[in-house]
Amino acid sequence: MKRIHFKVLSFLFLILIISASCNRKIAADKTVTGFDPAYEPKIDSILAMLTLEEKIHMIHGNGMFSSAGVSRLNIPDLKYTDGPTGIREELERYSWNPLGITTDSVTFFPTGTALGATWNTDLAYDFGIAIGSEANSRGKHILLAPGVNIIRTPVCGRNFEYYSEDPFLSSAIAVEQVKGIQEQHVAACVKHYAANNQEYKRSEINVLMDERTLREIYLPSFRAAVVDAEAYSVMGSYNKFRGHWLCENEYMLNTILKNEWGFKGAVVSDWGGTHSAVKAAKAGLDVEMGGYLEKHHFIGLGDSVKAGLISESVIDSMVKRILRITYNCHLMDTGRVTRMANTPEISRIAYNVASESVVLLKNDNNLLPLNLSELNSLAVIGSNAVKRQSEGGFTADVKARYEISPLEGIIKKAGDRIKIDYQQGYAEKFITVDTGGRWPMHYPDPRPDLLLIDNAVAAAKNADAVLLFAGTNRFVETEAMDRKTLDFPFGQDELIKAVCAANPKTIIIVVAGSACNLNIADSCSPAILYSWFNGSEGGNAIADIIFGNVNPSGKLPFTIPVKLEDIPAHALNAYPGKNNSVEYKEGILVGYRWFDTKQVDPLYCFGHGLSYTQFSYSDAGSNKKTYSSGEQAKLKISLSNEGKTPGKETVQVYVQKINSSVPRADKELKAFKKIWLQPGEKQTVQITLDIDDLAYFDNELNTWVTEPGEYTILFASSSEDIRAQSKITIK
Repeated sequence: MKRIHFKVLSFLFLILIISASCNRKIAADKTVTGFDPAYEPKIDSILAMLTLEEKIHMIHGNGMFSSAGVSRLNIPDLKYTDGPTGIREELERYSWNPLGITTDSVTFFPTGTALGATWNTDLAYDFGIAIGSEANSRGKHILLAPGVNIIRTPVCGRNFEYYSEDPFLSSAIAVEQVKGIQEQHVAACVKHYAANNQEYKRSEINVLMDERTLREIYLPSFRAAVVDAEAYSVMGSYNKFRGHWLCENEYMLNTILKNEWGFKGAVVSDWGGTHSAVKAAKAGLDVEMGGYLEKHHFIGLGDSVKAGLISESVIDSMVKRILRITYNCHLMDTGRVTRMANTPEISRIAYNVASESVVLLKNDNNLLPLNLSELNSLAVIGSNAVKRQSEGGFTADVKARYEISPLEGIIKKAGDRIKIDYQQGYAEKFITVDTGGRWPMHYPDPRPDLLLIDNAVAAAKNADAVLLFAGTNRFVETEAMDRKTLDFPFGQDELIKAVCAANPKTIIIVVAGSACNLNIADSCSPAILYSWFNGSEGGNAIADIIFGNVNPSGKLPFTIPVKLEDIPAHALNAYPGKNNSVEYKEGILVGYRWFDTKQVDPLYCFGHGLSYTQFSYSDAGSNKKTYSSGEQAKLKISLSNEGKTPGKETVQVYVQKINSSVPRADKELKAFKKIWLQPGEKQTVQITLDIDDLAYFDNELNTWVTEPGEYTILFASSSEDIRAQSKITIK
């Protein structure tokens, strides 16, 4: 590793110690955020005072982002807001047009895959606290977040909102984010329930899968948010499931969500996702949302009650669930405290998430971190070095109060010490296709700009090192459309080849929300960082990692394949579907489960992420060797920092069933823990493993089964980098 100056190392120690102590302080302030049973008598009392007409007004939107209260009884309107990456700017009441005011700028938060890449549940809680606080400050009551859908295919346009391809990682992050949001007296609305794993034909596609796949892969993150975090609301998605729209799907809404999981909150439709009135209400939809009153199906439910088509008791149940949100968000009492937005503390949280999310994919010859004392000049190349990633993504668009671009972060960190030459490198050009819908589709033009490449090459030749910012943006990865390819848009591969040939010390920083084709970048560059759409503080975070003020600790939350056809949904011709129907033929073998089980080599595996230091594992074990269902195994592993730089390592625990009686993945993630160690420090890491998490879902018995026998516990730095193992037996 290149020499790091003592002052830089000391500063790194200080930053990490302050960050760690702040995180511990926030985590210690956690409170219960679920439904308070003390409100139930009050809810029953007020429900009895409502007329049928008043109840009907409460179960559908009365504006683009509001649903009605009852002024006669001081029940306020509920105010909703996007979204997963920041509180949406204020819109006109009945349109998507911005109001154009100057008081609705907020923090742009790192996107879902960035949060997933931290593998840090404490940071997920902090994230929830911060975004919930900003929603509260703007008078919002329901935050349409988090998105917890599984990343089934890397081309899904909305992957950047979601956490991971793995249900265990997604569940762990979701629980803490929901708790943080709701502690701010704002309801989390967990979306998009369920099996909404592609944007292509999202409002038409019928999703088919077996029950085991549904239960083991696509429902756990929703269940965790509802059961473990007691989310106040859930959003029904646009697609169909087994022939029925999700917003009128009796099995998904009533049978599973409300009856089996005991969900007490309100099911809210995605905007315009409702197709019926009586059927949807009976099936479990509680609030119909959309833009215009005359388009709401639920407006006519009063007449349906009077005609005997639906019982008023169904309407009462819907209103009761809405009132639970009203009371538990303290809108009917003095318990609601107005929170703040755009505070230094919130910016610090955004920075912490951004800095811990960056993944060091490759670092040949320890090219990173760059030592400023050894540089005179630096070329910064690529439109993503200056791109405002807060803009785009449709509902995920954020009117950011500020956004530090990577170039700004680099100049702030090093501009007074070395010469920095910025070149655009590629032009963001789109081919527009009119679909006849609300929004035309914009597909990136793949043709390179040769003049921009020539200018970039000239700058690279005259620089001691090059930082090449490649990737996508929020107009390439966006709601309502899927990408057609994993290739970098705008001819960036030609730029990468030319610049790397001009300067062998070219570091590639990928800015994207999902997996990209990295074959050219990997073959040309000695060092690659994955940096996401990383929020208002993203530029400061990436600069600190490039220059060694922060040691990267992100781990990939998904697999990066060699080619798109290696992804199971594509390998089996099970995407995007035919005749408006898609069958999940890969079953439970999603992401790394497929790659491991089918022995397909990825380019970069799930859980991969390097560090500026080296960690060693030893002395793996557990508190005993034999367990029964319902018990917890207390696992332990010794972790040592063998290098000269402090850093964080995520110990990942995968489990293999030996001689399984049913088909299983080669291994599955079942626990993880992120640990911070000083140079030379050794720590015994304790990790709890719930034995019931090792169960599989039996399609014939329609229940979970914990199979007795031997299991191998794998302690790993990634899904491919197994460092130690032990065995346990389940009776």
